[in-house]
Amino acid sequence: MKTIITISMFTGILASVYSLTSIASATRPDSDGFVIEQESDIAKPQSGPHKGGGETTGFPFFSDVPAMDLVFKKRILHPGSAIGYHEQHKDEIYYVVSGSGELTMNGEKSEVGPGTAILTRPGSSHGLRQIGPEDLVIFIVYRKHTD
Repeated sequence: MKTIITISMFTGILASVYSLTSIASATRPDSDGFVIEQESDIAKPQSGPHKGGGETTGFPFFSDVPAMDLVFKKRILHPGSAIGYHEQHKDEIYYVVSGSGELTMNGEKSEVGPGTAILTRPGSSHGLRQIGPEDLVIFIVYRKHTD
């Protein structure tokens, strides 16, 4: 069964999972309560996660911020790359910004594109493969730790 949510629900989930006003500055101990990062400063070429193969570019936003329990990443899956099929152990959201992909969720395949949000729950299995001529650009959000 596919679970697809709208962008407004995605935004609401982000706000409820973590209050962005409580983020401490990674660069100044006397923070003003915020951090700004540019993707050009944090871009990392990487192979497809979970043995997916191919070349991707990862953007691990706020990964150096102390006590940050929320993971917020952008990933570009270049042609021929994938996030390998794997079992999920915590809630995770993928949001497709651009491009096309083939999602395999619990063994069932479906095509995803811009505006698609995917919520995977613990115990499910999923993978995502870039298809088509252009890069597949996604955001990935999950909590580092579960309570």
